[in-house]
Amino acid sequence: MTSLIEYSVEGFTATVTLTNPDRRNALSLNMFRELSEVLSELEKSTEVRAVVLTGSGSAFCVGADLAAPPEQRSLQGVSIAGDISRLRASAHVAEQLYRMPQPTVAAINGACAGAGFSLAAAADFRIASDTAVFSTAFLNAGVSGDLAGIWFVDKILGGARTRELFMTPDKFDADRALEIGLVTGVAPATMLAEAARELADRLANSAPVAMRAMKQNVIQAQTSSLGDYIDAEVERMVRSFHTADAKEATAAFLEKRPPVFEGR
Repeated sequence: MTSLIEYSVEGFTATVTLTNPDRRNALSLNMFRELSEVLSELEKSTEVRAVVLTGSGSAFCVGADLAAPPEQRSLQGVSIAGDISRLRASAHVAEQLYRMPQPTVAAINGACAGAGFSLAAAADFRIASDTAVFSTAFLNAGVSGDLAGIWFVDKILGGARTRELFMTPDKFDADRALEIGLVTGVAPATMLAEAARELADRLANSAPVAMRAMKQNVIQAQTSSLGDYIDAEVERMVRSFHTADAKEATAAFLEKRPPVFEGR
C-alpha cells in the first residue's frame, strides 16, 4: 500500500508531508491513522526539535476525502454513533498535532479548506505560499465543523474573526490570511519550503528544554486559571534554569558567541 504520509528529518527538523496529491491531500481514515503514527514517533524523539507539516502537489489539504470508499470516511452516514466514534478519533489527531512537545509549522502550499483548515490551525505557526487559497467551507457543505477548527481559530484570532471565517465562509487568499493574522508570513510558491524550514530551524536551534516548557506554558495559558498557570509556569521556569542549556546560554552571552544547546 502506498504511504499517505511521508516524513524526513534533516538536522533537528522533521518535515511531514501529506501525500495524496491526486485527491488534493484530502483526508481519509487511513491518512489520519498514518499521520497519528508519524506524530507519535516524532513526539518521542529527543533529536527532533521542530516539525513542519505540508502537502504534496498543488494543495495543502482540502478537507475530508468525500470520494474515498465509504469505509475510509469518518462520516459514513450509517449510524450517528458510528460517525461520532470515528470523527472523535480523527479529531484527536488534530489535538495530537496541537499538543506536540516540539514547535510545529504548517507550510500551506495551496488550497487549505475544511478539515485541512482546522489541521493548519492546530500548528503553532503557519506560513503560506502566495498561491494558497483558504476557506473554512464547512457551512457550504451543510455541516458545523470538525477537527476543533473553531476552537483553534478562536485562540488565534478571537471570537469575532472566528465567526466571520466560519459563519460567512468565503474564500480568501494568502495576503488576506496575513492581514488578519492567520499566517505569520507569505512566501513565493518556489520559496515556501525554504521559508518554512528557516523558521523551523530557528525554533529547533533554541534551547529545546526551555522551548518545550514554553510551549506547555502557551497551551496551559489558554485554559488554566491565573493561579494554576503561575504555579506551573514557576516550576517550568526553575527546571529550565537548572539545565545545562541555561548555563550554556549564559556562557555564550558572556563570551559573545552563539550558544550550542544539547537539550539537557
